[in-house]
Amino acid sequence: MRQLRDLVRRLGALNGMHQQEHNRLEAANELIAKQLNEHIAYLNAEIKKVKALIQRHVDDHLDLKRRKALLQSIPGISEATISVILSEFADIQQFSNAKALAAFVGVTPRIQQSGRSMRGRARMSKMGRSKLRKAFYMPALVALRDHPTIMEMQKRLTKAGKSKMAIVGAAMRKLIHLVYSVLKNGVPFDKNFA
Repeated sequence: MRQLRDLVRRLGALNGMHQQEHNRLEAANELIAKQLNEHIAYLNAEIKKVKALIQRHVDDHLDLKRRKALLQSIPGISEATISVILSEFADIQQFSNAKALAAFVGVTPRIQQSGRSMRGRARMSKMGRSKLRKAFYMPALVALRDHPTIMEMQKRLTKAGKSKMAIVGAAMRKLIHLVYSVLKNGVPFDKNFA
């Protein structure tokens, strides 16, 4: 698990460097642009190597491979997100329920309260691991567009007057609940399950 976590974190660092160099390229002169392009090419090659190492590591361990197959059954969960999930909380037994996992990730709602007054809207607590929250953001956006259960939830929350970001947070939380359920029960996601 530590090796997988190290590989996934290394991939995240390489992706961050790639994005930084790509951003610098937009304002660079010709001389610097050439160096930046060379570095971007190098980073692309390293990213490809690390992705292959992650894939090989997961394939070499039967339990990780089984969990990956379970996670792939959930619409909206990508390879990148699966790698982060497997590296950060593959042992789902450490969480008593899906709410505990959502709190660990930091996507539970937090109400601002002082005494008896409650000011403003509830916000995401962000008390958990930011890497995990970041990993669930794009899958939540995809799920809001493609996942029938989450699309239905979006309609209900929109009708209730929730903001777009509150709906994205709810989609992230719902995906985490699905991940917990799939990993805990060892059964692939079934969209027809009522």
